[in-house]
Amino acid sequence: MKKKTKKIILIVLAIIILSIGGGIIGGVLFYSTSLSATGNSNEEIIFIIKSGTPTKVIIDNMVDSGLVKNKYAGYIYVKTHKGINLQAGTYVLNKGMNFQEIIKALNNGDILDDSVSITFVEGKRIKSYAKQISEKFGYSEDEILGVWNNKEYLQELIDKYWFLTDDILNDKLYYALEGYLYPNTYQFKKDASIKEITEKMLDTTGVFLGKYKSEIENSNYSVHEILSMAGIIELEAVSNEDREKVSQVIYKRLNLGMTLGMDVTTYYAVQKEMKEELWQKDLDTNNPYNTRVVSGLPVGPICNSSIESVIAALEPAKTDYLYFYADVKTGRVYFAQNESEFQALIQKYKV
Repeated sequence: MKKKTKKIILIVLAIIILSIGGGIIGGVLFYSTSLSATGNSNEEIIFIIKSGTPTKVIIDNMVDSGLVKNKYAGYIYVKTHKGINLQAGTYVLNKGMNFQEIIKALNNGDILDDSVSITFVEGKRIKSYAKQISEKFGYSEDEILGVWNNKEYLQELIDKYWFLTDDILNDKLYYALEGYLYPNTYQFKKDASIKEITEKMLDTTGVFLGKYKSEIENSNYSVHEILSMAGIIELEAVSNEDREKVSQVIYKRLNLGMTLGMDVTTYYAVQKEMKEELWQKDLDTNNPYNTRVVSGLPVGPICNSSIESVIAALEPAKTDYLYFYADVKTGRVYFAQNESEFQALIQKYKV
């Protein structure tokens, strides 16, 4: 009897918390609605629970995956229902499932046995991602890249995803979806098509970018431009503090009408790896990606960046630097306000 009373008290308290400003009836409705399905059954999600993951973190991940509307309602449900023991594994869920149905599947351990796992690392180019997919699924890299540059398919994607615009149809882009495939660990069905793989990755991009949609829309730059900034930031800085400072340098140079002069864009323009040496002819190449020559941002993103770099692109540091020197050996970035300070940094740190 005491346990039942405790459960009722917990639910009542939770509803009161959820309903502050909206009344008890509103709280009850909010709690109920928060546990309802987020979409339709056609929207499948591969959901992974690693061994030892706390229930709270599992629910947080459900929210990030678009399976649950409100994490607090999920916490309350799990806290007030007996016998919940979520099993580690890989699951095929869909957005047409309500929270109770999801918990039942995870509790029963209805796992997907024939999935393919791929980890895509931030800061890598889309060609690297195509190679990974090719190795796992057997599609040729050219076949994958061909789908990713197919204008008809790109238009379908533009119609489906808010963050994809006509900017990706620019013929000057090497790879239309560069910068748009979110780096993460994915579980795919073993017979997944290239389009299914692509859209699963774009779904994840939408989840992460969606948290900053209003900030992007209220900025002076398009999604494409923000991701172009983020790609530079990803390759120039390691720490979040340095990311924000690199972002500030980009903004200041853009505002002053200067070229960005950032070698990471030159590497992409001439399609060299960062470990290779750049020659003077590379630095001088007249290419819409090469910010040593062209004004403004590169024509598109130069890698697939982390959400931290996207945030830095939206929220630059409140500093006043115009230059920076990135030490590739240590990962440290040194900043300067003027040319003389910058030359001193080069003399001090460049080998």
